[in-house]
Order: sequence, then C-alpha cells, then structure tokens
Amino acid sequence: MRFTVLVHLHGTLAANAQGAFALPCGSTLVEVSAVGSNANDATLQVGTSADADGVMTAAAIGDSSVPGVKNAADFDGALCDQVAGPHFAAGTVVTWLLDFDGAAGTAAQDVDLLFVFLEG
Repeated sequence: MRFTVLVHLHGTLAANAQGAFALPCGSTLVEVSAVGSNANDATLQVGTSADADGVMTAAAIGDSSVPGVKNAADFDGALCDQVAGPHFAAGTVVTWLLDFDGAAGTAAQDVDLLFVFLEG
C-alpha cells in the first residue's frame, strides 16, 4: 500500500524552509514531487536525521505549477544506489531542506512537496 506525506509552504518564501517527519512503518521512498507556483530557482534536499542529504542532494524543484518529480534514478545521496528507492525502518526520521532561491535566484512561491512511500 502506498502512502503520502504532503507539505505546503504558502506565499513567497523569504528564507530557507526545513522539516522532518517520522515514518509510521517500514517503507520505501518511491518518489518526491516538488513545485512552486512561479518560475523559481529553489532546490530541495532530502535525507534522514542521520544524513541530511543521504537521499538526494540539492536538486531543482518544478516551476509554474509543473512538478519536478524525482525517483530512484535521481536519489543520489549516500543512502541510495540510484536503482531502487531507499528502504527505511519504522520510526526513521525523514528530513527535507528547501533552499528558497537556489543560488540567490528567484524565490519560490506557494511550494508543494509530496513524498510517496510504499509500505513494507
């Protein structure tokens, strides 16, 4: 069974944003979708509480309400093999860091992040 974790950041971002959530069961990360409502330069990093970029080093998010979708081939962190999505034990804390404007570019607006997991 699949389950999702959704994060919404409202308005024009003026600073980086970060968050974390604990997994309720053992699961595999299938994909991460990220998008801003405008053309932007924001980047997203995904990891765990033990390795902040262990799943994905900073990668551009989608623009103008067209999500950028990342999957196993894009998961370039030390916890991944870029073949299959990483599997985590129940209770693992997944972390994310959104750089609101990348390298001093255009700030993202109304950002949505969607993490898709496969239970088991």
